[in-house]
Amino acid sequence: MIHQKQQASASNQSGFTIIESLVAIVVVGILLAAIAPVIVLSVATRVQARRVEMATDAAKTYIDGVRSRTIPPPPITDTTDSLGNYPAPPVGTLTCNTANAYCSAPATNLYCVDGDADGSGCTMSSIRDFIIQALRRNTTSTTSQDTYQLRIRIYRADAFANDGGNLTIEPTKQLIFTNKASDRKAPLLETTTEISSKVTTFSDFCTRLKPPASNSNPQSNC
Repeated sequence: MIHQKQQASASNQSGFTIIESLVAIVVVGILLAAIAPVIVLSVATRVQARRVEMATDAAKTYIDGVRSRTIPPPPITDTTDSLGNYPAPPVGTLTCNTANAYCSAPATNLYCVDGDADGSGCTMSSIRDFIIQALRRNTTSTTSQDTYQLRIRIYRADAFANDGGNLTIEPTKQLIFTNKASDRKAPLLETTTEISSKVTTFSDFCTRLKPPASNSNPQSNC
C-alpha cells in the first residue's frame, strides 16, 4: 500500500489575524481604562501622604527646637483670644534666603524648612520646601521667657506664588486621601502646643489660663 503524507494546511500555521489583534487591543484598553482611576488614586494619595509626613516631621523638629531654645521663639505674640483665627500670610513674595531660619518677608514669624536641602533657603519654585507660620500667645505677657501657647501652620513654599488665590486656614486643610492634585494654598498641618521655660511655676500657668473675672464658677479658679 502506498501511504500518502498529508501536509498540514496553511491555516493551522498562521498567526493572529488583524481582527483578532484589534479585539485584543480593545480588551486591553478597556481593562486599562477600568483600573486607571485606581492607579491615579493610589499614586496621588501616596505622594500627598508623603508630603504630610514630611510636614509633620518638620513641625516636630521646629517645636523641639523652640522648646530646647536651639530655635528662637517666634517674634510675634498674640495677646488676644484669637489664636486659631489669626490670618494666613500674604502671597506674592517670599524672602527666606537662609535654610532652617526665619524669613524676612512677607512676615518675620515665617520659618523656612529647606526640604530639598539645596542650601539656598526656601523659594516659591520649590515643591519640597516648607514654610512654618508660628505664633506665640500669652494674654498677660509678651516676654518669650514666660510660658505661652505655640500655634503653627505649615504651608508649601510654592503656595506663596500669586497664582491660585490666597493662602487659607482651618477648617480648610489638605487631605491625605485624594485622587487629584491637592489644594496647595491650604495648610498641610496646624497644631498648638504649650511652651514653658525652666522657671515656669504653677502660678504662671494659673495667671495665663484663669477664666475672666465674669466667670462665676469658683471651681475654675486656681
